[in-house]
Amino acid sequence: MNDFLISMFIDNELDLDDKLTFVGRVHEDKSFKDETIDLLNQEKLIRSDAVASFPEVDIRVARKFHFPRLRDLVRPVSLVGSAIAVTLVVMFLLVSPPQDTGINVSHRFVIYRPDATRVELTGSFNEWQRISMEEVGNSGYWEMTITLPPGEHRFSYILEGDQKLTDPTVRIREKDDFGGENSVLVVEI
Repeated sequence: MNDFLISMFIDNELDLDDKLTFVGRVHEDKSFKDETIDLLNQEKLIRSDAVASFPEVDIRVARKFHFPRLRDLVRPVSLVGSAIAVTLVVMFLLVSPPQDTGINVSHRFVIYRPDATRVELTGSFNEWQRISMEEVGNSGYWEMTITLPPGEHRFSYILEGDQKLTDPTVRIREKDDFGGENSVLVVEI
């Protein structure tokens, strides 16, 4: 709810009652005030011409695993370890996935791209199908609201049909299997 209220404030979409509520929250709740200031600073950077691109962030984890050969697994000493590993894998596979609570959260995707003539949204929440976003007047903003279940969702914006772009306001990113990067949205109830 905080992100939605702050987003509405930044986009100047609050009525007078909502503005009173917002100002009251800023004065009463330090974490809300801090989050608002952080998002306003991000919005300022997004709107400035000084930011041409965002720095590359390498989030790969060094992998230093030793995978035993098959003959090592059959040795008597390895049998106990192998049995434990098999048991853990079976237990992991038998654990049922979290049940869908049926509670979904409305999330508004917004990006500022005044130079674009077409912006699409694609993500894990819709099996990577492209959905056209709506331009908000002549403001340079593009938006779309989608109802999402709680959890992590990967997504990207597609500009002009072929330029993939992460969300500059979402801090969590992840490399994809094609050498690109996706934003990671965490939806909580």
